[in-house]
Amino acid sequence: MSSVLPETIQEKTLPDAWDYTGKPAIKAKTGGWVAAAMILGPEAVERLTTLGIAVNLVTYLTETMHLGNATAANNVTNFLGTSFMLCLFGGFVADTFLGRYLTISIFATVQAAGVTILTISTIIPSLRPPKCSPGVSTTPCIMADSKQLAVLHTALYLTALGTGGLKSSVSGFGSDQFDDSDKEERAKMSKFFNWFFFIISIGSLGAVTILVYIQDNWGRQWGYGICACAIVLGLVAFLLGTRKYRFKKLVGSPLTQIVAVFYAAWRKRKLDLPSDPFSLYQIEDAVDGSGKKKQKLPRTKQFRFLDKAAIKDEEVVGNVVNKWKISTLTDIEEVKLVLRMLPIWATTIIFWTVYAQMTTFSVSQATTMNRHMGKSFEIPAASLTVFFVASILLTVPIYDRFIIPIASRILKNPQGLSPLQRVGVGLVLSIIAMVAAALTEIKRLKVVEENGLTYKPTAEVPLSVFWLAPQFLLVGSGEAFTYMGQLDFFLRECPKGMKTMSTGLFLSTLALGFFFSSLLVTIVGKVTEHGRPWIPDNLNEGKLYDFYWLLAILSVLNLMVFLVCAKWYVYKEKRLADEGIELEDCGPTVH
Repeated sequence: MSSVLPETIQEKTLPDAWDYTGKPAIKAKTGGWVAAAMILGPEAVERLTTLGIAVNLVTYLTETMHLGNATAANNVTNFLGTSFMLCLFGGFVADTFLGRYLTISIFATVQAAGVTILTISTIIPSLRPPKCSPGVSTTPCIMADSKQLAVLHTALYLTALGTGGLKSSVSGFGSDQFDDSDKEERAKMSKFFNWFFFIISIGSLGAVTILVYIQDNWGRQWGYGICACAIVLGLVAFLLGTRKYRFKKLVGSPLTQIVAVFYAAWRKRKLDLPSDPFSLYQIEDAVDGSGKKKQKLPRTKQFRFLDKAAIKDEEVVGNVVNKWKISTLTDIEEVKLVLRMLPIWATTIIFWTVYAQMTTFSVSQATTMNRHMGKSFEIPAASLTVFFVASILLTVPIYDRFIIPIASRILKNPQGLSPLQRVGVGLVLSIIAMVAAALTEIKRLKVVEENGLTYKPTAEVPLSVFWLAPQFLLVGSGEAFTYMGQLDFFLRECPKGMKTMSTGLFLSTLALGFFFSSLLVTIVGKVTEHGRPWIPDNLNEGKLYDFYWLLAILSVLNLMVFLVCAKWYVYKEKRLADEGIELEDCGPTVH
């Protein structure tokens, strides 16, 4: 009996996962749907909070803090850009130092602190400038002073830091609760990601409808206060699941590998590559940080300067080497894979610059227009972003049911459009969206002029807010194509073991898109400040349509560069097939 017991226990435990006590995780008592459900809570709250703050922030900054339209828009895009950029930082911390569980716990606490400070700032009168209505008050509105802005920015960027940490770890920790070596649990993992998307959609929908309505009608303190309470409740639910979680060992950040390869190549920059490629350093059974075998990649001719990192300039004993002095050819080729993705990465940034306008100037436009439905109900300006969710919910099934069958017959591809083709469709839709936005703004200003409202910024323009719907729907539909195309591209082309960093690279395009929007708004403001400005504090006096035309032109130029890069790019599957090597899947991950 005693000889059978250890084997029975061994069958019930997982070789690469541990429970909260540090012992091998027992399969029947840890992980699975119960654990995954406890992890989904923080993600739902994160999306509700971040989007709920972002989509309605521009109206708070202009109407309460009395900032100008351009300054307010830049504050919003910088907040969102920082949130996404910090995903790279959060992923590095989780993979290298804390692990996903501690990262989620700590950064959820940081996010709760940020939203709590934001809530307090809306309650204490001294943290806001005196109330006034532009164009109505006899004295100019007083803009928020440095102390008030310091408190606001502290709250926003603590929230952004918390968001970055959560986004970087939640989906990965959720997937850790399923054993990908078990066929049944692998199927459950796929369902987990479906639920993950569902939770994201529910959080987004709640943010742009219920939360925005509460902010506009009950007060910001109620809207932000609800978010703070929800974060705490989500964190408590997450911590209650501690005994059920499966924990994986720290694998180290792929960023370290990239830096090490470049550093080793730079150290040996004066050395000549040997004529015999077999004399370069290689390990047949190399493993990644998690102990899994790396996929051997063929040596390629591109970026050959990196191959110098594999020159054996000192004696190599066994497989124990200093990675900062020498790299394997496999490590080098993995870095090359990342470098090949960078041109595609760069040409998707402009889409998110277009996307940023939907949370800034489009919302500002909506505040000036007729938002009434019936006699008593008025649509909150920020709730126009509900068209994002609607267009995504429509685009995904239309793509699955109609576009994939048609594209698979025409292109002879059973998956329909390739990842880069989907991104291309999204870029085209963003161009059409900016054309529609420019034409709508021209129409709005024509109505403003006809009704003598040019110098009355608070007067309602007798034009239905639903004139803005096309630009929201087009950008939202473009997001469905671009987001999923980018995600599929980065995951499909990622080196095995680098999926977290590859997804972080994808999310960084969102961040840089928002930052580029801030830079573009600042430049346009400086260039057009003499004469009739494009983006004045009173949109009725401006030429916002010219800013939209500029974005349309930049998007067209970007599309042309993207098409060149997409034609140049060779998918990893084809490259390996040409070498007779079978492709290994990177596995799913979603942020």
